Amino acid sequence: MAAAAPHHPRQRPPLPPQTRPVPPPSRAHPLSRWPGLEPIDREKTCPLLLRVFTKIGSHHKMEDFAVGGKEPKDEVQIYTWKDATLHELTDLVKEVVPEARRQSARLSFAFVYPDIHGRFMLRVVGVTHSNARRPYDAKALGELSFQIGDYLDVAIL
Repeated sequence: MAAAAPHHPRQRPPLPPQTRPVPPPSRAHPLSRWPGLEPIDREKTCPLLLRVFTKIGSHHKMEDFAVGGKEPKDEVQIYTWKDATLHELTDLVKEVVPEARRQSARLSFAFVYPDIHGRFMLRVVGVTHSNARRPYDAKALGELSFQIGDYLDVAIL
């Protein structure tokens, strides 16, 4: 009977082979270039409910969100993940808001969230164009510091 080779206490055991190849940098996941933000496996991760409020011409006023349960009526509820890009969200908004389908339509995205005093704040995070690609299209919610529970306000300009 052969004896197993002794394991030296300072020697690390070999690492198991990688099960999935890492995508090349040009095709890397949008969140992989941001430290601390891991790519999301959409098949294994439960989506979050994103409450999206749309308005033609401008963003909503903060007073519109001041009373819980009395948010603006033009709401779209989307189940998505933090790695959803503004381009994906633009396509979803275009499905339900006809004005967003115009050739010249621009969509301004803003997060609405309460500050430490409970007052709602609005922070514009990007602008996309209905029928053209722009740099902000590839930005993911997680990259833009989205927190679960934030609202998304979309001004259709």
